[in-house]
Amino acid sequence: MASTTSHLPALKGGLLAFLAAALFGVSTPFVQELGLGLGPFTTAALLYAGAALVGGLLRQSVKKEARLLRTDLPRLLAVACFGAVIGPVAMAWGLQRSSSTGASLMLTLEALFTAMLAWRLYGETMDRRVWAAMLLLLAGGLVLVVEQGVSGGSQLLGLLAVLLATASWGMDNSLSRALAERDPGQVVLIKAALGASATASLAWLSGEPMPGLLAALGLLAIGATGYGLSLRFYLLAQRAFGAARTGSVFAFAPFIGAFAAYALGDRSAGLGMALGGGLMLLGVVVHLSETHGHEHQHEALAHEHAHRHDDGHHDHAHDPMPSGAHSHRHYHRPLSHSHAHVPDMHHAHKH
Repeated sequence: MASTTSHLPALKGGLLAFLAAALFGVSTPFVQELGLGLGPFTTAALLYAGAALVGGLLRQSVKKEARLLRTDLPRLLAVACFGAVIGPVAMAWGLQRSSSTGASLMLTLEALFTAMLAWRLYGETMDRRVWAAMLLLLAGGLVLVVEQGVSGGSQLLGLLAVLLATASWGMDNSLSRALAERDPGQVVLIKAALGASATASLAWLSGEPMPGLLAALGLLAIGATGYGLSLRFYLLAQRAFGAARTGSVFAFAPFIGAFAAYALGDRSAGLGMALGGGLMLLGVVVHLSETHGHEHQHEALAHEHAHRHDDGHHDHAHDPMPSGAHSHRHYHRPLSHSHAHVPDMHHAHKH
């Protein structure tokens, strides 16, 4: 018997993606404040050092989550390059040359890069509801970005740097989709450690100033929550929800970041925030209410990942039968059935 959550598979993934968005969105104005006077490499190194600490603390036992394999190393290196070096460095540089509200809102475009890459690289389905949700999110972001971006030419370079960060994180999101079935704590730890090591080395080579104690501790804390915990939730959302849908719901992060910036005293936003935020909220609601079900065929498959036995897809025998999530290599028999589903690892069929 499938669990209740399997009837609304988009809900679990959407909520996880929203948690990731909230943590990352709130972090943006704080990174701007704490990074004042610091170089972009130093800022990025401290953020991902904090993320690495969280990844190490949240690693699961081998019985609960699948381990990373040696064959994952090339992908991990690429993920770390785009997501933990280019992305945060460009973001830190851009934040010091634009308003925190404007930079936060520019991050909306990350969803577009993620969805397009997931569509092209993984063939994830993009039905009318998904396209509508993504366009609503994009429209809301554009309203906000236009209001902020065209008001002052001095912010142009900063916003372009943030745009580069969104493109890099879009590539990171798409590449990390293949790692979503591994232990998210282990993925966060290795990605963050690689990124922190690379950016710390670049900070030293470029002669960036050393941070003060309070700034260092603050950036470590922001990295732990806004980058470490956020990435963990993001990976879990990709596991349940697919890369394109996770990226689109994550597009709510800019609005959260803009709201946090306003709460911290940034008054550069105008009435466009209400319109843009409303469009983005509507897009998230459309995603969370997604239902997609039809008769589909599962081919024979052997793999390893964390799973339960109440989801309608894992009926292999145990003695004794475990009660919760666990991980081991298992076999799926060929199966044909109909139920609501999203493009997770068990539903990559063509449409």
